[in-house]
Amino acid sequence: MLLVATIGAGPAVKPSPPAAAARLPVFESVIGLAPGFRDLGWAPRTLARGAPASFDFSGKAGWIAGHDELKSRFGELIFRIHQPASFGDFLDVRLDSSVTVFPRVPLSKGKQRTLADGWVEVTLPMTELNPGAAAFNAIVFQAAREVAHDRVLMDGVVLTAAAVQTRVVRMTVDCTASRHPISQLIYGTANGDNGWWELGTTARRWGGNPNSRYNWRIGNVWNTGNDYFFRNTDYGNQPGPAWLTWLQSDIDHHVASALTVPALGWVAKDNSSYSFPVSRFGAQQQQAHENQDMGNGVNQAGQPIKPAGPEMTSVPAPPEFVSEWVKTIAAKGLTREISMYIIDNEPTLWQDTHRDVHPNAVTYDELLDRTIRYASAVRAADPKATIAGFAGWGWTSLFFSAADLTGRVHSDRLTHGTTPLLPWWLRRVREQEQRTGVRLIDVLDVHWYPQGKDIYSGGNGATDPASAALRIRSVRSLWDPTYKDESWIDEEPKLIPRLKAWIEDNDPGLKISIGEYNFGGEKHMSGGLAQAEALGRFGNEGIYSAFYWTFPPVNSPSYWAFRAYRNFDGQGGRFLDESVKARALDPLASIFASRSSDGHQVLVLLNTSPEMAAKAQIDLLQCAAPGTVNAFVYTGGSEGFVSAPGASPGQQLVQDLPPYSMTVLDLRPKR
Repeated sequence: MLLVATIGAGPAVKPSPPAAAARLPVFESVIGLAPGFRDLGWAPRTLARGAPASFDFSGKAGWIAGHDELKSRFGELIFRIHQPASFGDFLDVRLDSSVTVFPRVPLSKGKQRTLADGWVEVTLPMTELNPGAAAFNAIVFQAAREVAHDRVLMDGVVLTAAAVQTRVVRMTVDCTASRHPISQLIYGTANGDNGWWELGTTARRWGGNPNSRYNWRIGNVWNTGNDYFFRNTDYGNQPGPAWLTWLQSDIDHHVASALTVPALGWVAKDNSSYSFPVSRFGAQQQQAHENQDMGNGVNQAGQPIKPAGPEMTSVPAPPEFVSEWVKTIAAKGLTREISMYIIDNEPTLWQDTHRDVHPNAVTYDELLDRTIRYASAVRAADPKATIAGFAGWGWTSLFFSAADLTGRVHSDRLTHGTTPLLPWWLRRVREQEQRTGVRLIDVLDVHWYPQGKDIYSGGNGATDPASAALRIRSVRSLWDPTYKDESWIDEEPKLIPRLKAWIEDNDPGLKISIGEYNFGGEKHMSGGLAQAEALGRFGNEGIYSAFYWTFPPVNSPSYWAFRAYRNFDGQGGRFLDESVKARALDPLASIFASRSSDGHQVLVLLNTSPEMAAKAQIDLLQCAAPGTVNAFVYTGGSEGFVSAPGASPGQQLVQDLPPYSMTVLDLRPKR
């Protein structure tokens, strides 16, 4: 059976804080440093009630007004400053937090008004200081250039509340439409540090580039490939084989496991060898700092060095190597703990990621051959296994082999009737199955990342307003057939509808797994909203499994996006098991609906406008009116969801949605 996470009771969601006042003092001479703020920084200073604050900003010093967390939406930062005329426009101001990088804003970006006795009032708009409307926990004043030791005085430092406009958003939940189950495996991640299970993860994927070279026989060794100098290494001090420790952790936390098995043909032979020693190949563009003999495989002219051969670092790993691993799992009685075996990772990138052992680009025929041989080995060792294949890295891997893109343009595809790679592979796998009577592939696995400039960037990415908005729009590439991707793709990806159509035409019955994805901006509210949108769409579209790469930072907006579906109230409240058709008639809002057989419904509502609130009018079409409505809202920061006033029960619900927010409505049936 599949194991899925059951979230135990945790800390209850905190009640809503009171509405923000029109102004929040930070420092004023009549009160000194305001309650809730802390005096931090490195500038010599004097802060006392009854006098302006006094600072020595020489040496590019700075003062920090720290706070536990500021989540209210502010309009402006206002303060008065008195400084020597020779200092000029020397001061920068920025906000700070543990999860967001904010811009440094010179005073020239604000309004300045000269007051009496040399004082100047400065007004800096939050559109400059906090363009993404993120939570913050500090205000930093710092000299941008060297100044003298003369004292600078500041007073009347306040934050003003933002004026928030509200729009009306119509939404519907249609209980008359056909419904389908939501696979609990869509809430998957890869890896994860201590405490990963608190996210509400339902499945973990053992995958990524390292797993193409993992040697399960030795237990802990693998090769880094081009991620880090093509060196063999290990997983550190493990109490046993790394795969077994990982699997046991999943079992202990009631989480399903997806195991990537190597089909590359070579795995690490030890934990110390490396492929491009300087002592053999000469000077290279980079050497590892801990071992200057360990080169990156690129000579000083910028040309890749021809590898000496796989034996430098590796030993053969034929299909029998994988079959033996699966049999070992079975011998330990753990076979059914594996929800899915995945046939390797991104093979159409091996000529780059693992070029020291596989320098030639994978062709149509090689991909099919390796799929057949290694999937057959898994099936023979575990006839009841669920097996996933293809593992394409992204857009072009759906249409072309690696040989198409590294050799003569599209030559490999031309020799295969000009059929795109994935539908060709699907049909040939099915033909093999029909010939042998043995089912090889149960799940089609593809990877997906946004391709817009600096949107993903290893989970970070740009967070300026334009990039943040593009990040959220990019999720439409998964499901919306009308969305033209705003990147080099420059056409309609319609990924999930495209995969469904190709499956129907070539190998009906296959399930779909999004084996890797990440829309970036993990620590920014735009990343959290994109993640919440993706999880909702996976449920809507009937995706079998999905695995976030790798794990969102704890208490980041992306972390709380998972919790919107997996533990929104801190007591195990979650999105339910059946998807209900729902629609938002607004391009900057989304609604996702779920229900259980007893009439319990959970809705997730997203407002992706960073500036405008929304008043959601939700029509429950042919749905039983709820007996109670409880609301939980997240607007950024580390504290997560807070309880909020819920809509009055009825056939139409009216719910306030703050700007840049996730709202969960828990609709309990009448008793």
